[in-house]
Amino acid sequence: MFTLFDKINNGKVYVIAEMSANHGGKLENALEIVRQAASAGADCLKIQTYTADSLTIDCDNEYFKIKGGLWDGYKLYDLYKDAFTPYEWQARIKEECEKCGVDFLSTPFDNHAVDFLGSIGCEAYKIASFELVDIPLIEYVASKGKPMIISCGMGSIEDIQDAVDACHRVGNDRIVLLKCCSEYPTNWEDMHVGNIPDMKKRFHVPIGLSDHSAGSIADVVAVSMGACVIEKHIKLDGVNSADSEFSMSVNEFAKMVEDVKAAKLISKSNDYSLSDKESSSTVFRRSLFAVKDIYPGDIFTAENIRSIRPGYGIKPKYLKKLLGKTADRMIKRGEPITMDVAEKYIK
Repeated sequence: MFTLFDKINNGKVYVIAEMSANHGGKLENALEIVRQAASAGADCLKIQTYTADSLTIDCDNEYFKIKGGLWDGYKLYDLYKDAFTPYEWQARIKEECEKCGVDFLSTPFDNHAVDFLGSIGCEAYKIASFELVDIPLIEYVASKGKPMIISCGMGSIEDIQDAVDACHRVGNDRIVLLKCCSEYPTNWEDMHVGNIPDMKKRFHVPIGLSDHSAGSIADVVAVSMGACVIEKHIKLDGVNSADSEFSMSVNEFAKMVEDVKAAKLISKSNDYSLSDKESSSTVFRRSLFAVKDIYPGDIFTAENIRSIRPGYGIKPKYLKKLLGKTADRMIKRGEPITMDVAEKYIK
């Protein structure tokens, strides 16, 4: 059972560990990433289901060469050929996820990949940011009726709405959108996680963050802004890949999981109730006390009543209503001014 909406509906953060190319071309590395991601607190392990031929063509002209950035000089076909996760591994990776108690998720890049993932029992699908504008693919994926997690990197409001509408057209409203900036790695000033509350209002679906920035500060900020899903790349120490430069080590990932869970607790809103521990501190608030002996017939003045700690008397807001009134009983220095003394004056 895919636990995404159970987690979200119970007010928890759902954490996705993205393997991507970080297996370094070895199945055993892929399985070890599953095990370590689970031990680090991930709810889900995500892979990608494609071949170089399903993403592009093997062509040497300038259109297909990457200029600048992390993969400068790569031909698209060669990058995807180096980074892909072989189809024949994927059922085994899913099986390892089940053994470790984490969900399995993959990003398909063509209809064949969607059908393949269905054949191995994949229970949800991810749409990558670069495929946000591929409405025919999104419609086909959504038509399977399974949860849709859609990254919105490079997406305009219109692009995102088109993708959401495509899901709705085929009867699928089980959608989560991920705020994303498609820079690798991402500079913090380019992330705009402050868009998250607006995305929730605008698109009426849960919002998360797909994060390619350093550390976990962006994830903490995103959760405080209302993100309920965090996706982050995870890598093994000593294994280099096309994605390792902007991926977290297992220890960093585990710390990130702790941080986002704490952020979720810290950012709770619309609750003015006191915890038991905070309630116990109210006795150290200020309240009204007699600071001199007050006899029956004495006038309450600023010299014999003051707002001081602790909080066993009535609230200081009643002081002005008492001043100038006459005491009808003895109140010794150090005794609280209680409601039974004051109530006839403060009605």
